[in-house]
Amino acid sequence: MKWEIVHRTSYSYASPVRESFNEVRLKPVSNEHQTLDAFLLKILPAARLRHYEDFYANCIHHFEIAEPHATLLIQATSIVTTRTPSLLPAEATPAGLDRLAEAARSERCCDYLQASRFVDMSPQMWRLAVDTTVGQADIWQCALAIMYFVHANFRYEPNTTGVHTHVSDVLERRCGVCQDFAHVMLGMCRSLKIPALYVSGYLATEKASATHAWVEVFIPGQGWRGLDPTHNCQPGESYVKIAVGRDYADVSPVSGHYKGTTERRMEVSVEIKAAGS
Repeated sequence: MKWEIVHRTSYSYASPVRESFNEVRLKPVSNEHQTLDAFLLKILPAARLRHYEDFYANCIHHFEIAEPHATLLIQATSIVTTRTPSLLPAEATPAGLDRLAEAARSERCCDYLQASRFVDMSPQMWRLAVDTTVGQADIWQCALAIMYFVHANFRYEPNTTGVHTHVSDVLERRCGVCQDFAHVMLGMCRSLKIPALYVSGYLATEKASATHAWVEVFIPGQGWRGLDPTHNCQPGESYVKIAVGRDYADVSPVSGHYKGTTERRMEVSVEIKAAGS
């Protein structure tokens, strides 16, 4: 599938602000599952853009606006071609739990076995993970069991959490949005020493087009495999990946700071439609 994605973030300030420094993570990746055909990042007021790759190989655009301004618009337009991935069968048992030590020795997995800003591995999290995977002897089967558990036991309720909600609060409330579902799954997987990373991106469905978050787990011999606890599935061609990290803090679409009023209004919109071949 070929998708055209327009992601707009606009700020309106109660009074002009200045010395605005910003980082933007909105450029989709190109890999074996998707190809970025075109990308355009528009900033108003106009600003000079610089870009670099962070530690997790995400593309970050940086810009500064020194002069006073009352509004800020960040608009990213992407054309992405996605391909149907080769999914790992739900009944597969590709790697026993005895291979977790092998994954732990891999440099590519180290960061994704640790606690992070929004995800911890509390005794409660560990107990939940152990109870959920009792009787399982395979890494993939454990990861699937955790995904099934999160999907079945946490309610999807918009506006009950925010982008800075910690996973401990989500465990207590048992509700949230895709970001929270991903954080819970990350905590449960890491509590069992299963490497798990956070993925930010887009999901195009018949009902809505929106930003989305899911998880990838590392299976020795299979590599990183995507799982979406919000929709209880493996990601397909309607998923577009932007960035990966330990949790949301590493992949925030827009972050920054400025001098001036704290009274502001932020509006975010995402439009996704099938593009011509």
